[in-house]
Amino acid sequence: MKTNVLLHRLEAVAIPTPAERAVLGSLPGTEKRYRAHDDIVRIGDRPSVVCLMLDGMTARYKVSADGKRQIMSFHIQGDIPDLQSLFIDVMDHSLAALVDSTVLTIPHDKMLELVSSQPRIGHLLWRETLIDAALFREWIVMRDRPAYVRVAHLLCEQFLRMKAVGLTTDNSCPLPLTQAQIGDALGLSNVHVNRTLQELRAEQLIVLEGWILTILNFDGLKKAGEFDPLYLHLRRRP
Repeated sequence: MKTNVLLHRLEAVAIPTPAERAVLGSLPGTEKRYRAHDDIVRIGDRPSVVCLMLDGMTARYKVSADGKRQIMSFHIQGDIPDLQSLFIDVMDHSLAALVDSTVLTIPHDKMLELVSSQPRIGHLLWRETLIDAALFREWIVMRDRPAYVRVAHLLCEQFLRMKAVGLTTDNSCPLPLTQAQIGDALGLSNVHVNRTLQELRAEQLIVLEGWILTILNFDGLKKAGEFDPLYLHLRRRP
């Protein structure tokens, strides 16, 4: 079932019961496809659905008065990046597809009915939103670090998040991000991002080609990024 991606994500941070697995594997919804750069939901919208990521990559973002974009988080398969819209009527940020992406739109009333009838699933989703907040806190701290540390940290985070939902192969994972998008997330210029990626390559820590990230030395990359995966709250820490 398509909604098994949510189950895989929640299994990375909790242990659903067999009954909960059955429910999470058959959520009702409508599949929608978005092209790269399409907005899925915009600031000021009053959505009536939440979006479960089936494939691709999306980002939460806001645009400042001078037109500069700030990416606040990246989202991959199994994420529900607008889950807060169940309880907050008006979107205070936008959500866009970074590459061609597919989501399952689940009506608010169906999700609220699920949370009401299955309290423990509600707790699992609440835990997921708390972990989402932990990522925000980590990114706030990360933006005060040198460019080298910021980029290495982000690569470690994305690899482990991909691994948690089964999107890695050996030491490689998809990373369909442009240098501009990495810069918008980390508060860095394209020049800083490019220079840092070259440095990490020269140190034989990573290879990044054709939207595929291969980590050659994970311990070395963790050290470079001052990375501690505690904030991801994964059941099996690396």
